[in-house]
Amino acid sequence: MGLTVYKIDASPPVRSVFMTVEALNIPDVEYVDVNLLDGDHLKEEFTKVNPQHTVPLLKDDDFYVWDSHAIAVYLVTKYGADDSLYPADPKKRAVIDQRLHFDSGILFPALRGTGEPVFFKGEKSFRPENLEKITKAYEFAEKFLASSQWFAGDQITLADICCVSTISTMNELIPIDEELYPNLAGWLKRCGEQDFYKKGNEYGLEQFRGLKKLKLG
Repeated sequence: MGLTVYKIDASPPVRSVFMTVEALNIPDVEYVDVNLLDGDHLKEEFTKVNPQHTVPLLKDDDFYVWDSHAIAVYLVTKYGADDSLYPADPKKRAVIDQRLHFDSGILFPALRGTGEPVFFKGEKSFRPENLEKITKAYEFAEKFLASSQWFAGDQITLADICCVSTISTMNELIPIDEELYPNLAGWLKRCGEQDFYKKGNEYGLEQFRGLKKLKLG
């Protein structure tokens, strides 16, 4: 049967799954659009396999898993030719796991909290107090990158793939200042040069730009 990913292209968590698929060179993945406005995610056939009715959702034959980080780890563990994206070494893995929790606990909530009032509630500008949470997240990320080129060490891992989907989107709301955050700006540029980023992130990021332009008027 193969893999099926239920998705919304503009979603940062979905794009992290796209990039993981590209980094692993997994062939023949089926992609299914989920239309939130039509309530696709609330239909019984969707909530039956994903009670949280979120995207991304991965189907692997008769197995379902949601949450972008859980999906990324699953894909690397099952389909990776090696463990370079998610090393078995306990210390290396612990750092990656910390960065993944940083994404889910700091980065994405800051992005979501800033974007939701504009994208879903009709507000015409981003609230300053929410934008401050993005700049605080930048400050943390800048420190993470002070001693290495990548988010969790000297090589690309799932930490980079998952965090760059969120940070590249934040960059559309508050452009990363190269003088204030040189490490972060350099990292984002390096990520942008990777094939997995070009194939898995750029299209959805462009969709996000279009949505922002539409909502801000």
